[in-house]
Amino acid sequence: MAPRLKEKYANEVKAKLRERFGITNDHAAPRLVKIVVNMGIGKAVENKARAEAAAKDMAMITGQTPTIRKSREAISAFKLRENMPIGCAVTLRGERMWEFADRLISIVLPRIRDFRGVKDRLDGRGNYTLGLADQTVFPEIELDKIEFAQGMDITFVTTAGTDERGYHLLKELGMPFVQKETGEKKKKKSAEEKVS
Repeated sequence: MAPRLKEKYANEVKAKLRERFGITNDHAAPRLVKIVVNMGIGKAVENKARAEAAAKDMAMITGQTPTIRKSREAISAFKLRENMPIGCAVTLRGERMWEFADRLISIVLPRIRDFRGVKDRLDGRGNYTLGLADQTVFPEIELDKIEFAQGMDITFVTTAGTDERGYHLLKELGMPFVQKETGEKKKKKSAEEKVS
């Protein structure tokens, strides 16, 4: 059975994007190519167990074994030697990518305390990176078994080419971007604040 988000893209999102941007070719519609999950482990310099713990947590979250990233050069100011583990990363494609995106959008982001949406800043080519403060927002992680709280970056790589197309692709897939306030809403809100 195809992932739910993949079916939504094929049945609804693609048609909406083609209509919005006047795309005639079905294959030219913006689509998700891959999702890259990256954890930097700066503290692994003092404790090597941190790299293993981060890799284990990332494997549980993504369902795929991460690659350990090692330092290329020694930097004495950071007590860093060459070939020390400093991060781990996973590149998700295909079914795993769609499953992960669905879980992130519908389960993980709403679990964040005081969540009001994610910022809508893309990289200029239609790709989007989202930072999470720690891995405990994922339901796969058991709180009592966490060794270290570890933040991560999640990058959505698309074929959009422009920020506008990338934004609408992710918005249609369900990414909870912060709602931009129009001029009238801002005036109304500031007037209400003055009254109260």
